[in-house]
Amino acid sequence: MRIGDFGRAMGEGLAEALWPTRCVGCDQPGTLLCDRCRAELPWIEQRLACPVCGAPFGFLTCTECDGDWPVRATVAALGFSGTPARMAVGLKDAHELRLAPVMAAAMLTALEESSAWSAQDGAPRFAPSAIDGVCFVPATSRAYARRGFDHMELVARELARGAGLPLADVLVRSRARDQRDLGREARSRNLEGTMRSVADVSGARLLLVDDVVTTGASVAEAARALAERGAASVTVCAFARVW
Repeated sequence: MRIGDFGRAMGEGLAEALWPTRCVGCDQPGTLLCDRCRAELPWIEQRLACPVCGAPFGFLTCTECDGDWPVRATVAALGFSGTPARMAVGLKDAHELRLAPVMAAAMLTALEESSAWSAQDGAPRFAPSAIDGVCFVPATSRAYARRGFDHMELVARELARGAGLPLADVLVRSRARDQRDLGREARSRNLEGTMRSVADVSGARLLLVDDVVTTGASVAEAARALAERGAASVTVCAFARVW
């Protein structure tokens, strides 16, 4: 074992002794996500989900969107409640960076399932061969400075690696009011003009990832910014969906 590897292993061992790993779902010691909480995850059944906004049970009649989102399809892995909600908060606000690959794996699972079902254009909702790169809804500079990392960049890197696709870190975001206290219309107004692409993405077919889709304001603004720089299409994948 190299000295650097030995030091890292010692550090990790000491950290585990001082702050033992607990399940993000039930807080029991042992693993980051215990077998019981993993088995009880509220997976969204893709065949029943709205192909436009990803809402569960919206395939025939969706009550969460009017069908005109500026994306070709949205795939969400889990309902935003219980363990998934704690996972999203744990990564972003509790700095549990080990959750990034776990969340990416859940999203890849949903993408694989969604490949069997069509988007509005009749093509599969997701096909790796039809995607040129993975991008992500970025944190604001203020949030990045506070946390020291962009949580969705971490997830996007893991997802891109798992899907065998390149990462396209092209979006930047200016400051906006925290979305969590805002309603549907206020969220859209709050985000207008706050994102832009720093690269020409002409003709690119992009997979845009985000942690949680609520009203769709963030992914819609990101998709607008990508289209403005020439993106041919934007498919969205979210870890969790609020409905």
